[in-house]
Amino acid sequence: MLSRPMMRHHAPKLPSDSAAAAAASAATVLSILRGADPDRLLPAAGIAPTTTILQHLRPALPTLPDPAIPALARWAGAAAAVSLLASRGLFAAAWRLLLLQPPPPSPPPPLAAFASLLRRYARLGRTAAAVRAFRFLQRNPDRYTVSADDDADDGSPSAAEASPLILAVDALCKEGHPRAAAQLVEQLRREDPAWAPDVRTYNVLLNGWSRARRLDKVEKLWAAMRDAGVRPTVVTYGTLIDAHCVMRRPDQAMGLLDQMREEGIEANLLTCNPIVYALAQAGRFGDAHKLLEKFPLYGVAPNISTFNSLVLGYCKHGDLAGASKVLKAMLGRGISPTARTYNYFFMVFARNCSVELGMNLYSKMVSSGYAPDLLTYHLLVKMLCEANRLELTLQMLQEMRNSGFEPDLATSTMLIHLLCRCHQFEEAFAEFENMFERGIVPQYITYRLLMKELKRLGLVKLVQKLTDLMRSVPHSTKLPGSYRDKEGDDAIEKKKSILQKAQAVSDVLKERKDSKKAHELKNSEETDVELADRIVANIRRRVYGDVSRTGPSVS
Repeated sequence: MLSRPMMRHHAPKLPSDSAAAAAASAATVLSILRGADPDRLLPAAGIAPTTTILQHLRPALPTLPDPAIPALARWAGAAAAVSLLASRGLFAAAWRLLLLQPPPPSPPPPLAAFASLLRRYARLGRTAAAVRAFRFLQRNPDRYTVSADDDADDGSPSAAEASPLILAVDALCKEGHPRAAAQLVEQLRREDPAWAPDVRTYNVLLNGWSRARRLDKVEKLWAAMRDAGVRPTVVTYGTLIDAHCVMRRPDQAMGLLDQMREEGIEANLLTCNPIVYALAQAGRFGDAHKLLEKFPLYGVAPNISTFNSLVLGYCKHGDLAGASKVLKAMLGRGISPTARTYNYFFMVFARNCSVELGMNLYSKMVSSGYAPDLLTYHLLVKMLCEANRLELTLQMLQEMRNSGFEPDLATSTMLIHLLCRCHQFEEAFAEFENMFERGIVPQYITYRLLMKELKRLGLVKLVQKLTDLMRSVPHSTKLPGSYRDKEGDDAIEKKKSILQKAQAVSDVLKERKDSKKAHELKNSEETDVELADRIVANIRRRVYGDVSRTGPSVS
């Protein structure tokens, strides 16, 4: 039996120096913003507006005074400030900042600042507000500037592609509102018959309908684009190919690849890799390899993503030999596998509890200089726990720590359940207690399993400690019904009695509902009130077996 000290882990992990420094810097910035002269003191503090610091500032934004918002924008940049305000739902403050006229010769806020606003409106489903913001930009081109440095931080189009319309359509499409985006474009066409959407607008709309998995809309828009004489780009074809692959139509996607070549549009990995992935997922490995052989014809060289798609497909279909051949082919081409490549193998090993194969591949992976990631350790720990290999599990957890990964909720839960299966309940409790020390709240089902075994063994002190631990977490008092204690014999008998009584009532009511039986029940001279009294008496007789409890009739 393992000694208890072996189950003790390292002390709770303290915040890193960089995280602590960012929190301290954010506190300093907040103090300055709430002060009297933030415009002068913020630059003097010498604190750069990093992403981490801005994230620390986010919760305190609603408490900042109004004069502090412009100072925040001048320190962090207008786009970053608007993004922070919009993320907290402070749209009025964001608009006040954007509409604030800067003194000459300062330029108006960048268009990227409005992009953050549009994206947040769309994310909240406020499509009408997003359209109104676009209309403001359309009517007031002097209220924003576009420069080569204006790249929004929320995934919006770059400055080279930026225009109010593209930003609005992109925001609506990426947040799941392609219909609203298409309606906006159609409305603009009605307002100005001489205007027509360009290829960038079509590309964004195609991408929006593709994300929504509306292949019918994608094909209709593609036909309209061709009828309008708009020449597609490699981005257009990439979007179309991806849409067909997502909808499991790789043959149509390959047809588009050939069509690109006929039109003189060079293919790239973004147009070829999705087809390889779709074919591999469908188990069509012969077609996938044929396409791979045609890559030089398209002027494309396969990369790690191409081979990972093949490895995943083979592993999904249980063909480890095929996956191994792809791995060798990768190495032969000088392409180094990643942790993700190996994880596809480990998924199969974990599912099949193939301990020897999994550990052999893990040893080869480490000896070849490839570093496992967190998912690698999760899969290996799961494999070993499912196979009840406690000693190897503990060894793997130690290697996980040595690689810089602390055991999390998943790995610790699997370990506790394994220890319980191995009847090492004191060690299981030690791991459970250590989870609290690391700031991890165990699952309640794990608590129930451990509590049951500790009670069965009569370990009163550990039972009390376990109870106290779970009382310290807020959610432990609100438990799903499936986690409650098993009901005793009295409760079971009570349930049976209630069900029997309910069935008796149901039977009487069914007889009353049957027109033939109802006619038989009622005498020719009996009133409705008297009939009702008799039905009630019948129910009580069947439920309680006591006619005397019928009581007096109602007159």
